[in-house]
Amino acid sequence: MTDNNRTHKVIVIGGGYAGTLAANRLQQNPDIDITLINPRPKFVQRLRLHQLTAGTGDATADYGDLLGDRVRLVVDSVIDIDTASRKVLLASGGALAYDYVIYAVGSTAAVPESVPGATEFAYPIAEFEHAQRARAAIDKLATDAWITVVGGGLTGIEVAAELAEQGRTVTLVCGGRLAPSLGEPGRRAVAKRLRKLGVTMLESDTVIEVRPDAVVLADGAVWPSAITIWAGGFGVPDLARRSGLRTDELGRLITDETLTSVDDDRILAGGDCAAPSGEGLRMACYTAGPTAGTAADTVLSRIAGVQPAPFALAYVGSCLAVGRHAVMQFTRSDDTPVGFHLRGRVTGMFKEAVIKGTLWGLRREARKPGAAAGAKAASPRIPCSPLRWSHDDF
Repeated sequence: MTDNNRTHKVIVIGGGYAGTLAANRLQQNPDIDITLINPRPKFVQRLRLHQLTAGTGDATADYGDLLGDRVRLVVDSVIDIDTASRKVLLASGGALAYDYVIYAVGSTAAVPESVPGATEFAYPIAEFEHAQRARAAIDKLATDAWITVVGGGLTGIEVAAELAEQGRTVTLVCGGRLAPSLGEPGRRAVAKRLRKLGVTMLESDTVIEVRPDAVVLADGAVWPSAITIWAGGFGVPDLARRSGLRTDELGRLITDETLTSVDDDRILAGGDCAAPSGEGLRMACYTAGPTAGTAADTVLSRIAGVQPAPFALAYVGSCLAVGRHAVMQFTRSDDTPVGFHLRGRVTGMFKEAVIKGTLWGLRREARKPGAAAGAKAASPRIPCSPLRWSHDDF
């Protein structure tokens, strides 16, 4: 059923890669009033938080040139989605009415309470404020102070390498396997580069306790650690669950194949917090673009009275920085690694170019809504890059 005789209010919750793209894309319909709610006044580049942590770069960008002219930015936090009255309740005390919500709250750190001392003494880096806090603590250390990074996935590797390249003394505790998402040749390339940078790798060890000045390993060994960075996993904010919507075990909103909540056809999801048909996708920038594009296109289709297109995605690879070098792992469409990879400084330059291109893609969508992938949602041409960059890969 079409309903083109009034203004439609669409609220996008979360201003990361997914939310920014979705908000910009909605501008294709001039009758949509678009509000983007984000707790920060600046866009956070999750792909650069390891650089912020190590003190080698910034991780923000201005929304001024990332958002289209018709997108209204509200700097606030949503504390509840009242589906009965179709309002979102704000931390500041206000409430905004909606016709549709695109839920793009992203992901956050998952520091396990089951590990004694982890929540008290470890430093997660999954969010901007986390990385700022870790950076401030690192800046107070002597250069030769021991830093432990917990987590052998791509984020742990990236922050360990970035710190080591600055001359820091770094230990990477992998929890069983280094870079488990890579093929064996790619893992060997990562390990070789980390060794060259001076990173001590404890591949089979697991941290069972975090102390202010040490970590305790599963075999009882006490490893000195002036600062412990926790990069061992991610969770999702619990806004959907608190609002009475069905989520998976991580807190991702369960949707159908058009990214619509199975509980409410006025709520859609994109990015790390979406679980199409209950299947959680790889938490990464690459999935943010296609899922956000599908969610926005579903809203546009419903307003126009057109059947929404289902979400579809095929992976082609992943890439991680190892200092100024990088390793690019190619994959099958189901995200399983093949035996081929690229590595080295030129690969690192390519990754840097694509990360910059991610912002360019958002700016292009702001200026020319729908430019990223035409009318078909879920195309890999929707920006965040043709590869699965690594902010959440563990």
